[in-house]
Amino acid sequence: MAMQIAWSREFLKYFGTFFTLATVGLTVGALKRKKPVLLGPIVPLGFILAYQMDSAYGTLIYRMKGEAESIMESEQDRLDLPHGNPTFESIEKARRARSGLTSFLEK
Repeated sequence: MAMQIAWSREFLKYFGTFFTLATVGLTVGALKRKKPVLLGPIVPLGFILAYQMDSAYGTLIYRMKGEAESIMESEQDRLDLPHGNPTFESIEKARRARSGLTSFLEK
């Protein structure tokens, strides 16, 4: 979890720099060419910046943890493996089948 937060903070530095340069460039271009359409990309880039700030310094991690705990408590059926949990017998059966195939191939 600490590595994920550290990654978000490092990414935020680079994306923040990109966002600042893009915003300045698009604003200058929109003013010089008198085309306010050039300001359009600032909106989605702003959402990405806000998400990264929340991930790096906000409460996103706490909200995600709370949601994960809620899912584990109230929606356990969503976490089941496709063929159910493996049992000792099923693991042994697969191991024996694999070792039998290996010895067959070696002959």
